[in-house]
Order: sequence, then structure tokens, then C-alpha cells
Amino acid sequence: MADILQAAVQVLAAEGAARFTTARVAERAGVSVGSIYQYFPNKAAILFRLQADEWRDTSVMLRTLLEAPGQPPIERLRAAIRAFFRSECEEAAMRIALADAAPLYRHAPEAHAHRRAGLRTAIAFWREALPDATREQRRRVADIAAIALGSIGKTISERQWPVETIDAYADASADMVAAYIAGLSGASP
Repeated sequence: MADILQAAVQVLAAEGAARFTTARVAERAGVSVGSIYQYFPNKAAILFRLQADEWRDTSVMLRTLLEAPGQPPIERLRAAIRAFFRSECEEAAMRIALADAAPLYRHAPEAHAHRRAGLRTAIAFWREALPDATREQRRRVADIAAIALGSIGKTISERQWPVETIDAYADASADMVAAYIAGLSGASP
């Protein structure tokens, strides 16, 4: 199955979601279309698997960084933003292709489960980073940070910048979030 998924990644990157077919994946993997159907009932299942794998990898990376013991929350957040922006840039072509295919799997139960898991990680982090904030304040911070950082990460990934520039934008984004949360707690960033 690993060969099929690798072939699917190659086809998706080369052809895009509109031209992505099980026949093209089979040809690239060097297997019959019937072999594909042993693992995946249709092309949407393949695309969803690719997306789910990407979600899982990114979630594990962010959760690991945000839960790192012994570091202040803002330093963990800074490391997570840097890693997220770099990841967005490294996976830009795949992310764009999978976004085109999103209508095929956007409402799948697994997609909702992924979003809930990410929300739990964010809530736990913000509870620690803002212990005196109200639940509503933490939710707002989590939502604003996710929207802003997701948008910035997407924009950066489309520009093909060198890693030094990506890191500079990540650090500036972390400073922006730090200033926002410092304002909530009455402390200086």
C-alpha cells in the first residue's frame, strides 16, 4: 500500500486533483487498477488518506512542540509557528492539490474528528498560556491565532521564500500573538 500512496502523491503533484484518477495512480505504482481497489474503493478514498496522513503528521508535530516540557508557552508557540510555516512551504504543492479535492472529503467523520483533536490541543495550550483568562477569551485567542497563522502560512507557502525569510515571518507572527496575549494578561510581551 505504501507504493500506491507514494504513487498517488506523485500523480497528485504532477497532475493536480482534476486529473487525478485511480488508473493514473495504478500506472505510476506499476500495479493494476484492481490492486488499487483492494485498498481504496475510489479516488476520493485515496485523496482522503493522503489528507488524513498530512493532518496526522502536522498534528503530531504541533502537539509535540506545544506540549514540550520545560519551555515557557511563548517559546513553544514560537517553535510551533516556525515548524508550521516551514511545513506549509515544504508541502505547498500537495496542500494546494488536496485543497482542490477537499469537497470530496471535507465533511467526512474523520475530518471532523481531526478538527476536534486539533481544538483540544489548542485549548489545552491556551489554558496553560493564559491561566487567568476566561474560557471565552482563550477560545477567541485560539480562533484568532489559528485564522491568522493559517492565512499567513498559506500566503508564505505560495511565495517560495528561503528558510531564513520564512523563519523571520514566523518570528514576527509569534511576536504578534505574544503581544496580543500580553495585552490580555496585562503583561508586556
